[in-house]
Amino acid sequence: MNELSRVQIRDLMAQVLKNQGKVLPADDAADLREVGFRSLDFSELALRVEDETGEELNFDAPGLRRIATVGDVLDFLVELQRQ
Repeated sequence: MNELSRVQIRDLMAQVLKNQGKVLPADDAADLREVGFRSLDFSELALRVEDETGEELNFDAPGLRRIATVGDVLDFLVELQRQ
C-alpha cells in the first residue's frame, strides 16, 4: 500500500479548503467548525487519499464523531491507512 504521510494528507486537506476559498490554519488544534471544514469536505478528502493510495478507506460514523480539530482529521486518516 502506498501510504500518505501526515504532511501529504494536510496538503490535500488544504487543497479541499482552498477550492472553497478557505484557508487551512497552521495550527492542528484549530476547530473544524471555525475552519468551515464539514463532513462533506471530509468525504472529499478521504476520496483524495484513496485516489492517491489506490486503497479504499473503511470508516464508520462513530469514528467520525470524535473528530473536532484539524489534527483529529489528520490522525484519523493516518490511522485508517494502517488498518
